[in-house]
Amino acid sequence: MVMERTYIMIKPDGVQRGLTGEIIKRFEQKGYKLVAMKLTKPSKEHMEKHYADLANKKFFPGLIEYMTSGPVCAMVWEGKNAVLEGRKMLGATMPSDSAMGTIRGDFCIEVGRNICHGSDAVESANHEIGMWFPEGVCEWTRCDEKSLYE
Repeated sequence: MVMERTYIMIKPDGVQRGLTGEIIKRFEQKGYKLVAMKLTKPSKEHMEKHYADLANKKFFPGLIEYMTSGPVCAMVWEGKNAVLEGRKMLGATMPSDSAMGTIRGDFCIEVGRNICHGSDAVESANHEIGMWFPEGVCEWTRCDEKSLYE
């Protein structure tokens, strides 16, 4: 079975509010496997590269300023349909459009403080993983994989 990898980043608001453990718990309980994680304070240049597709948006300078204001928790999760399912778990980008039970639906109010970033496609996940984890990820097998997958 081919497993996908997705990049999930807990933004400074999530780290500052002490939600890192809760977010990790939700991905683990779903059955996804954590294959890379680090707490880091990204540079302005790194964030500009990460969000390059938004560079022409009016909110871009504020986004970069905020994303470099404190540490982020960068993670790579692996599992079946990890990109799509990870996005569902996060909820809509706009917290007011997020259902209760999603991370954003449960924990945030404003789009500028929406707790997490999640890859939107396998291709962007691969790009983001390479950007945040040039050293690679940890290859391992969960002892309960046979209980998770057919």
